[in-house]
Amino acid sequence: MKALDPALAERVAPVVVTVERHAAESDEKAVFPQEGLTAMRTSGLLGLLVPARYGGLDGGITDLLAVSQLIARQDMSAAMVFAMHGQQVAALVRHGSEKLRARVLPAVARGDLYLGSVTTEAGKGGHLLSSGTGTRRTGDLVELDRMAPIVTGGAHADAYLMTALTPDATSDSQVSLVYAERGQLDVQVLGGWDPMGMRGTHSVPMRFTGAVPLDQVVGADGDFRRVVVDVFAPLAHLGWSACWLGTAAGALSRTLRMLRSPEERRRRDLKSELLLTRLSRARQRIDTVQAMLSHTADVYDTLSERERGGAAWQLLANALKVTASEQCPAAVEELVELVGLRHGYLRNQPLALERALRDLRSASLNYGNDRLHLANGALTLLDQETTLA
Repeated sequence: MKALDPALAERVAPVVVTVERHAAESDEKAVFPQEGLTAMRTSGLLGLLVPARYGGLDGGITDLLAVSQLIARQDMSAAMVFAMHGQQVAALVRHGSEKLRARVLPAVARGDLYLGSVTTEAGKGGHLLSSGTGTRRTGDLVELDRMAPIVTGGAHADAYLMTALTPDATSDSQVSLVYAERGQLDVQVLGGWDPMGMRGTHSVPMRFTGAVPLDQVVGADGDFRRVVVDVFAPLAHLGWSACWLGTAAGALSRTLRMLRSPEERRRRDLKSELLLTRLSRARQRIDTVQAMLSHTADVYDTLSERERGGAAWQLLANALKVTASEQCPAAVEELVELVGLRHGYLRNQPLALERALRDLRSASLNYGNDRLHLANGALTLLDQETTLA
């Protein structure tokens, strides 16, 4: 993980402390990490990716990933909230009009705007590049009535980036990305959130009705594909993987501190071949994901927007997501086996391995691994030279 700039590390430290303090309660009650979000607001971290000319911290993608990892060591839900907000900010920075950036980004930098993502729709299985939600143009406004079955942190967001068909769409692939503030819409929460893990994300079903100005379309009208290829898909895979990696690394760190405590050193044989082998495997899995995440982030930063549509890059980004979603929970499984029933399987234990494992179970389901393997298989057939990114 990249070492944080000291000034940025100073901003992150109190956020991590706050998130750690409330993580167990957030999981137990399946409530949004409101205290953590407040700390992110006051620290300026919501403006991490906002350019300095708009009052932000002028951070880069590696900063986003490093901060997400640190937060995830204590609470994967809070880290996901942060990473997905960063994805939305990056889309505005790269594809919003100057008028929209000048109005929105200073508020993000001040901590006044936490951005939610509204891309899910019933019946499309998470497919980003299509929509069944029609819109209507009335003068300079776009009217919409948008239902989403899962909106991470949506009930707490100040504004949203949401997908919908362009008003004159002739196919379900003519999708636009629209910025909408909560005050411009009638926002309804349609149900609750009681999952196995990731409970603090409070990813409830929601409905949004209202009208927003045409100049709040992000990117070209009907060309959301460009935003997906350039920002949404890469930062989803990078950001999610950073959160999963942070969760696994935090679990290993807590386990090592326990094993090296005087009490455990008296009762355990730290030279046990089985113990050492399991620790080695857990560390190997974590180091593998870290190496792949760092490489993928470095490649992303070197590519032009056009190159991000290439097969070699897509293969790498998809493989990162699949690898991280498999290896991070496997690392925590190793730790559960190592420490046993009391420390590893029971709830509300200091190591929090049970919570980490429940949270990480969602990793393969976030844009399903089976779908990504199908995509990568097809891309591999097209790349006879096996070009590596």
